[in-house]
Amino acid sequence: MILSPSLLSSNFGKFAEELAALEAAGVKWVHWDVMDGRFVPNITFGQPVIQALRPCSKLFFDVHLMIEEPERYVAEFKAAGADMLVIHAEATKHVQRVLAEIRRLGMQAGLAFNPATPLSMLKWVAADVDMVLLMSVNPGFGGQKFIPATYGKIREARRILMAQGFGAVKIQIDGGVCPENAKALVNAGADVLVSGSAFFKHPPYKARLAAFAAALD
Repeated sequence: MILSPSLLSSNFGKFAEELAALEAAGVKWVHWDVMDGRFVPNITFGQPVIQALRPCSKLFFDVHLMIEEPERYVAEFKAAGADMLVIHAEATKHVQRVLAEIRRLGMQAGLAFNPATPLSMLKWVAADVDMVLLMSVNPGFGGQKFIPATYGKIREARRILMAQGFGAVKIQIDGGVCPENAKALVNAGADVLVSGSAFFKHPPYKARLAAFAAALD
């Protein structure tokens, strides 16, 4: 299991310090929630912030684009230092083209689905993704309650990927993730867990990372 703490719940005034603290705690990934105020009813940060902080951190930058027409900015996020770029199935008319472009530029490609979005598209683009992100809350704000139907959706995503011969593709869960549901999520087939308030509101980070690990035992 990979834990990818969401900076949406961190101290925005101390991004560099937060990244250093995460790295010191043993975290390997960090999740950037990029919101444009159109795809979701909130605005966060964009490529200039990520680019400014990239030299400060060796963490894997897992960048989640909750924006309309993400194809407009793929090259800019590559230049900013994203290691993985995740787009939403609902946000562009040309999903396969955008995923292919993300990979062509040298990043890993991820495809996200909102809670009510069916996974029927996945079998047609399974060859183009390194990770599938399943939203377990409606995107836009941190601190929301986990939607239990996500467990079934994880199992369905795993079945689709296996049937297409892409069982190595990671499944990421984002929203309401905490130590109390981490084991059930991994047992259902999740590989990467995004945790925001349930992580950042419980320092020290090394102990919180250990709590997530212990929950899987």
